[in-house]
Amino acid sequence: MEWRNFALRMAAMARDLLAQESVAATLERITVAATELVEGCDAAGVLILHGKKVETLAPTSQLVVDSDQLQERLGSGPCFDAARTSEKSRVFRIADVTCEPSAWPSYAARAKALGVGSMMGFLLFTEDEELGALNLYSRRPGAFTEASEMAGWLLASHAAVAFSSARTHAQLERAIATRHVIGEAMGILMGSHRLTEEQAFDVLRRYSQENNIKLREVADRVCEQGSLT
Repeated sequence: MEWRNFALRMAAMARDLLAQESVAATLERITVAATELVEGCDAAGVLILHGKKVETLAPTSQLVVDSDQLQERLGSGPCFDAARTSEKSRVFRIADVTCEPSAWPSYAARAKALGVGSMMGFLLFTEDEELGALNLYSRRPGAFTEASEMAGWLLASHAAVAFSSARTHAQLERAIATRHVIGEAMGILMGSHRLTEEQAFDVLRRYSQENNIKLREVADRVCEQGSLT
């Protein structure tokens, strides 16, 4: 690998990540960059765990989805374990899925049928949070070298910061939008029922609790219908 060229491409990619307009777009850029920048990588995706349920984000190939679903069914696998916050290892590399002694024998036996030859995975983390795992696949055994692992680790380090930043920005935007909608709904109730601000908010809150509906959804209903009835 020519590291000077890699560094220039990585710098361009890092700037590009910060320019993306959504979490989904950021993740898609990360996984596409993996196939472009990491030697041997045929496919990539981000795996997030919700308990024992797997969510596959920005897969570049159906192979990624199939592998993640297989690991969910088995309840184990390299990507599955890499995304677990309880696991200490933040990187894995399987040189040859077809013959290498594996910590995941049930997965390895079936992965070959999916077309997996070799794999790498990297925990996406910042100082404050762990975000899932960036997983890289090759259809060829022995495709990933130590240089590939270093390149993947550098990519994952940039990716984690960009993913965290994009997610924080999206959460902030949702919070601002929710606050705006609730304020608009309160104004409607205050005007139509001669309520104070506190009374209008209490109406929304009680309706939310009594009907087990999120406060944002209650506010949306008031904005759309003009009332809760």
